[in-house]
Amino acid sequence: MQPPLLSDEALMRVYRLARRDGMSVLIIASIFSLFAAMMGDMGGAMIGLTVAGAGALELQGCHLLREGEPRGVRWLITSQLALMSVILIYCLLRLLNFQPELVEQAITPQMREVFTEAGYTTEMIKKLIEKIYYLTYSLVGIIITIIYQGMMARHYYLRREAITQACTEE
Repeated sequence: MQPPLLSDEALMRVYRLARRDGMSVLIIASIFSLFAAMMGDMGGAMIGLTVAGAGALELQGCHLLREGEPRGVRWLITSQLALMSVILIYCLLRLLNFQPELVEQAITPQMREVFTEAGYTTEMIKKLIEKIYYLTYSLVGIIITIIYQGMMARHYYLRREAITQACTEE
């Protein structure tokens, strides 16, 4: 078993992780938001901007930690919980508002040909795509988001004492 991390090392590791995570969320969400706006999906653009805001919260926490402010950990935890909430709400809304007519548009002639050759009827193709739709949003929303953002929030929470100690020693 390894000895516990020194408080300074814990602070630096949390800072590096949070900075990388916050920048990733901010950049990726901003790009998706821009694409959604260009395609006329204002709801998607707003969700993207809200997710980007969660990344900005995490970067604010990083800034506070760099300045020696232990309250930055609260910003890190809040950013993960905010991100989890936004993604879960988005996935729930998508699951509750499935639009079968979009399935028709999603099936390209090439897809239809491949499925037909495999013995699928048009109705079977629609049902398959509908199942994939529900499975995707369920996996992303429930499993991936809760586990990843939950574990990130827990990680930050468990290191708050070491971070507070490192910030008050300086």
